[in-house]
Amino acid sequence: MSAHPSETDPDAHPGNRIGVRPPRTRAWRDGALAAEGFPVADLGDLLAEPGTVVWVDLCAPDPEDLPPVAEELGLDPVAVEDAVSSQERTKLDRYAGYLFLNVYSPLLDGARLELHEVSAFVTERALVTVRQDPAFDVDALIRRWDGGPDLAGGGPGGPLPAVLLHGLLDLVVDRQMDAAQALDDEADELEDLIFADDRPVREIQHRSFLLRKNLMALRRVALPMREVLTALMHRDLRFVTEPMVPYFQDVHDHTLRVGEWTDGLRDLVANLLDTRIALQGNRLNEVMKKVTSWAAIIAVPTAITGFYGQNVPYPGAERMWGFYTSTALLVVFGVGLYALFRWRDWL
Repeated sequence: MSAHPSETDPDAHPGNRIGVRPPRTRAWRDGALAAEGFPVADLGDLLAEPGTVVWVDLCAPDPEDLPPVAEELGLDPVAVEDAVSSQERTKLDRYAGYLFLNVYSPLLDGARLELHEVSAFVTERALVTVRQDPAFDVDALIRRWDGGPDLAGGGPGGPLPAVLLHGLLDLVVDRQMDAAQALDDEADELEDLIFADDRPVREIQHRSFLLRKNLMALRRVALPMREVLTALMHRDLRFVTEPMVPYFQDVHDHTLRVGEWTDGLRDLVANLLDTRIALQGNRLNEVMKKVTSWAAIIAVPTAITGFYGQNVPYPGAERMWGFYTSTALLVVFGVGLYALFRWRDWL
């Protein structure tokens, strides 16, 4: 049995094995869920029915797995190649009759930020998502489609691909905001480490490096989302209908917030590193002050004992009062210098 109703059963459809996981499929007809878990081979029959919108999800498919879907939807080979290849940039490309989208959903796993690539083909009656790995939470996407008060069961303008794409983009941007929040919390912990009394230098250096690396990765995939949302809402594209504009505008506002958040965190981390360097300099000055002060305290007794250790006659030589005098000088000058340096806060 499949793990989710939308996941095709590999035992019932042995010829439907595409990618590393069974495909996910759904179909809506006139605003209501009509079928799910059907094989990809039924895609053409469903699209032949008026008022039907389909969703197909493929996980890490091989290049030879996509041609049947591409032929059915009329997809360009260049777009298909971008969908099956990894490390494509965040973008939105316009083709004749459909859109191609490539985005990244981040996940902070411990100290390392993982980026899960998701591509999507959007036609007038179909949405095809292509994941590069199983880590992207498709169940969360389905729950967002089903649980949204305005998007479930029809929503504004019916379950058109624009409505489905909004759910996908909203989920991805929310994941980016979650990652930004986690990196913000990491920056707060790094700040506490920098101002801690023990100052674990090696840990600070390691965590600051990872934080800057994660911020750069998140910023690289989050900033282009502004252009993606702006292009989708462009009137010449005629993709987002008037009732859907507020929903896409809300996602666009979230992308702006993520961009501003990452920029602010980048400046904060740079300031924290500058502060760490300044604190290290101040700490070094404190150490040098103490070392110099103790060296001065030791230098005076050394000079006195060196004077009294001469092999030539001097006042008090071979006399007890000479020994008492030298001892008194050692104590007076040592205590006096120590008190002076303490009073100047050098010790």
